[in-house]
Amino acid sequence: MDTDDTGDPGDPGDGERSNPPDSADEATTRDTRLGVDVGGTFTDVALLADERLTTAKVPTTDDQSRGVVRGIEAACEAAGVDPATIAGFRHATTAAVNALLEGTGAETALVTTEGFADVIEIGRQDRPDLYDLSATKPDPLVPRERRFELDERATTEGIETPVDSDEVREIADALDGDCESVAVSLLHAYAHPENERRVAEVLRAELDVPVSVSHEVLGEFREYERTATTVADPYVTPVVDDYLGRLIERADDLAVPAPQVMQSNGGIADAAAVRRRGVTTLLSGPAAGVVGAARFEREDHDGLVTFDMGGTSSDVSLVREGSVERTTDASVGGHPVGVPMVDVQTVGAGGGSIARVDEGGALRVGPESAGADPGPACYGKGGEAPTVTDAAVVLGYLGEDTTLGDGLELDADRAEDVMEALADEAGLDTVIDAAQGVYRVANATMARAIRGVTVERGHDPRSFALAAFGGAGPMHAASLADELGIETVLVPPGNGVLSALGLLAADERHDAARTRRGSLADLDADAVESVFDDLTDAVLDEASDPDAATLARRVDCRYEGQSFELAVDAPDPFDAATVRERFHAEHERARGYRLDDPVDLVTCRVTATVPGDPPDLAYSPEGDPLLGKRDVFFPSGFYRAPVYDRARVPVDVNVDGPAVFAGGESTVVLPPDWSAHADAHGTLVLEVTEE
Repeated sequence: MDTDDTGDPGDPGDGERSNPPDSADEATTRDTRLGVDVGGTFTDVALLADERLTTAKVPTTDDQSRGVVRGIEAACEAAGVDPATIAGFRHATTAAVNALLEGTGAETALVTTEGFADVIEIGRQDRPDLYDLSATKPDPLVPRERRFELDERATTEGIETPVDSDEVREIADALDGDCESVAVSLLHAYAHPENERRVAEVLRAELDVPVSVSHEVLGEFREYERTATTVADPYVTPVVDDYLGRLIERADDLAVPAPQVMQSNGGIADAAAVRRRGVTTLLSGPAAGVVGAARFEREDHDGLVTFDMGGTSSDVSLVREGSVERTTDASVGGHPVGVPMVDVQTVGAGGGSIARVDEGGALRVGPESAGADPGPACYGKGGEAPTVTDAAVVLGYLGEDTTLGDGLELDADRAEDVMEALADEAGLDTVIDAAQGVYRVANATMARAIRGVTVERGHDPRSFALAAFGGAGPMHAASLADELGIETVLVPPGNGVLSALGLLAADERHDAARTRRGSLADLDADAVESVFDDLTDAVLDEASDPDAATLARRVDCRYEGQSFELAVDAPDPFDAATVRERFHAEHERARGYRLDDPVDLVTCRVTATVPGDPPDLAYSPEGDPLLGKRDVFFPSGFYRAPVYDRARVPVDVNVDGPAVFAGGESTVVLPPDWSAHADAHGTLVLEVTEE
């Protein structure tokens, strides 16, 4: 691509990018869809109308609903769209996870079986850090004084001691006015929930607070995980309910429909459903990003490593054979949560992560973040701490005239000042040494996270492509790929707001599970079918269009004597021989061997999916992409690198590094020995240059 030095380059965007409509009438009559993702630093908006994508990025506010509305207004103004014409609104929120991590959830009480009140405090025998003698676990979400025991008992065979309703009423009297929500988790309620149902019935009649019961939240065995998940639900549900209530009111003022909300499982659900079950939204935002990235998987790789770097943290996950990796064995802030989630590993390394020198003189980055207010020093909003974004400014990855979301301009002098102070503290020779050190330490943290979802799980990262998105992801992606031996990086269109765009691509999804333990050789197929029927009814009841839903049935199995399970597809009707053979094959694939031992069925699962309508984005670059040149630092030294407008890069025209691609919501850095081209869909494909 021909270049010339045409002056001081910068990012031409102001946090918004759009191909405007031909007329105001067109803007008010076309079908418009909206996705809004709230992050720790920025709130991202993707507005789609007739294949025209408009994006906006505004600072996240303390009351997230205000920032969401501000973002909607900004995107609509940029696109020339009347908010009243928006036909669908999808949303990803951090309300639940913030409440859990910050300890600001509802004052929750726990009602459990006599002798089991301390299960959530005792937990498992594993420690947060095996070799740290001072390592501590997080405090339980329910303090000891709000845990109540009932004289009742169920076994896996049935109810031995029924619930005394008067005893439950006594607990209700003690709780009246002293709690904001209640969790009920009784022994073996996953198998026989009759006692739990009675307890919940009495508590709901006596108390005007949300009541969560374990057989509805997580109908599975393992007492600690089931109780911890059940407690987490009423702990965050009032927060989610309150937040969505405010957001619905503010959206209604704009004549925007009530939002559908992204769940942790990567599927959309109506706001009414998640307001009743807030625990399903703990990984709402990261799940949306992975779902959005999955659409860009290429056949010439084993899959995608998704890399989402925002202002506060970085999230990594895997996509294989078009499917997002999911788990039911997750922990959030040290609290186990057993509901289905997109399998995301999060580290505290983002654009706003604060750099410091520790007591031993080593340079550290994160997990503390400058957030949106005051933000990095270069934001010019009073921030005094050096951050990853400040390092990027000093290294030339972000230009002095770069404009971030909501018209936020960078102050290069402030970035240099805080980096110079860091260099002095760390004993480094130059401000460039400090900035490069911050950049490399942040990359090392993110590389460890990627190895955690690849190498540590038996996958070779070199056989995957790296899908980079988020406000800061594409700026670090090529350097990370070099470190991991990955030779292809994909930067999707709208990558800076891909989580918001992923909301528009997501299916509606509902999950239900119930433990039904027994040897496959002895199981009654009709009894298993009865469990599947109940689970099917439960997920279809949640579906917006049951007739359009597709059903998937799976079972968790293990060899007799094993402690953990593998999931395999279950035939309809259930057939033990087919399940057994599928389990043998899956065990050999995952663990490298199979046994002749008996196979146990543990848990039945059903998922209902209502297909979504993924956007088909048009890419029609026009105009000269060259913005200018600026000095950019790489490990081999400074380069006078061209800066291109990402939205104007012609299709299939190769650009050799070093170069910078500026966009309305993110910046792509192309190092030496790399090349890039835009494909027909607007994805920027970065590849290692052949030697």
